[in-house]
Amino acid sequence: MNPEARVIAWSEMDSPVGPLTLAMTTQGICYIDFGKGDRAQIELKLWARRQICGARLERRDRELEPAAQQLREYFEGNRRCFDLPVDLYGTPFQLCVWRELQSIPYGEVRSYKDVARAIGAPKAVRAVGGANNKNPVPILVPCHRVIGSTGSLVGYGGGLSIKEFLLNLEGVLLSQGSSVR
Repeated sequence: MNPEARVIAWSEMDSPVGPLTLAMTTQGICYIDFGKGDRAQIELKLWARRQICGARLERRDRELEPAAQQLREYFEGNRRCFDLPVDLYGTPFQLCVWRELQSIPYGEVRSYKDVARAIGAPKAVRAVGGANNKNPVPILVPCHRVIGSTGSLVGYGGGLSIKEFLLNLEGVLLSQGSSVR
């Protein structure tokens, strides 16, 4: 086995929503966390232990610079889609949901019910919410584009204020009466 296959490269960057920790395998971006420093490192180590047993973490800022650059362009309003490979780790159901999220265009939203229908599991609305919550690559896999069936902002791992910021950045106008809860 190639020793590089078991390395998770990581880096940190600043963004308008706060610091981000980015991580990648040789296959692509595998993890983004809203935060940096000790807490973010602990979270990354725990995630890596669960998902890629035996992986070694190494700080490699230069390797993650293309991802950081594309994220900066997104936050500046100059990028609508990413051309970074992602390396997703999850259950078959989670992977199915995450693939569907990647099909939601920039500036558009879907409800959890819409996503459940799209994957052929119309009664799995809560499970779709659970998969959204476990998305290891927010922004690149745009779970922020999923809202409640009433048009309200519900649930986001980075916090609802970040979800609202990302949707505003993309020009999403929520219906009257929508609120952050």
